[in-house]
Amino acid sequence: MSGKRKIIKWSLIVLAGLVVSIVLSGVWVMSLLPPLPESAKDIKAISPSELPYLTENIVPYRGKILAVVTSTSQMGSSGKSTGFELTELSRAYYVFQANGFEVDVASPLGGIPPVVIDGEDMNEYDYAFLNDAKAQAKIKESLAMQNVDSKAYQAVYFVGGKGTLFDFPNNQYIQSLVREYYESGKIVSAVCHGPAALVNVMLSNGELLVANRNVSSFTNKEELLLIPDAAEIFPFLLQDKLIENGASFNEGFMYLNKVSKDGNLVTGQNPWSTWVVAESVIEQMGYTPKQRMVTREENSISILETFESDGYGQAKGAIDKFCTQDAMSIDRRLLAMHSLVAAMQFDLKKAVNLIRLLSYSNRYM
Repeated sequence: MSGKRKIIKWSLIVLAGLVVSIVLSGVWVMSLLPPLPESAKDIKAISPSELPYLTENIVPYRGKILAVVTSTSQMGSSGKSTGFELTELSRAYYVFQANGFEVDVASPLGGIPPVVIDGEDMNEYDYAFLNDAKAQAKIKESLAMQNVDSKAYQAVYFVGGKGTLFDFPNNQYIQSLVREYYESGKIVSAVCHGPAALVNVMLSNGELLVANRNVSSFTNKEELLLIPDAAEIFPFLLQDKLIENGASFNEGFMYLNKVSKDGNLVTGQNPWSTWVVAESVIEQMGYTPKQRMVTREENSISILETFESDGYGQAKGAIDKFCTQDAMSIDRRLLAMHSLVAAMQFDLKKAVNLIRLLSYSNRYM
């Protein structure tokens, strides 16, 4: 066997060993998670009428907001399915509703859009949305963008999902609505892959909308970690396209909340930015967002942000703050998931410290 072939052989053996190690580590890390209480297992049947955020201290009607989702069901010619991200619509939908706004749903083609439902990310709001007959009817009968009456809405919100990279950027009706809203001072917002709607919008003065604007979206690092061949599958990587068209790209920590506000433009980095994007839309419209109980997931995101910015010791303190009164006030799955992400990046020190944080959080169980 030649020297070159030996190197290739041993490289493959090492790579296979690393893959097996990460898989086994994932199984072990997930075993550290405590069992969910019975109350957490019953949320699949929850209805909107059971959410105090929606039923108490009702805000008077203020108008309408348009949510736009992708019509694309496949990632190019890859054979991989896609659609709009349910959690990025459901959570924003209820923030808008709770703050006095009716929400209509549109898509490039109209009709029933494809959806991505990730059971690992679902909470009571997402299941309530699936059980919300009015919301589901709006999705099944989504407005075609060419039929949208732009005068009927006070803001637009572009929902993420990888399909947006294919049918948002060059849709003339999306471009026209975004230009009209931005230039008239109405709020233009988007989350995760939703900013694909903004990349090619040309303003009346001939400038690209995103030029010299602070913008956040799904990052190259986030995209390429799980889809290494994303650059071949998608028409472009969203971060690259925004920067190419002049945006001042505002990148946060991987898979954690990051929101950019630039005048009447509001954008968020990933699904974990949805709550803040939606509430920022309300703020930018001149209202104080209605108070709500912060979710377990958001508390965990806060702990992870503290870990990234201030280190392990401060993150332990954040766990103490959240769990002293209620052991179930954080979502430990996120700590586990981020430890696996660190392992996938071969950042073993970070992975170990995140596992230590997960173990530390279990002292409250």
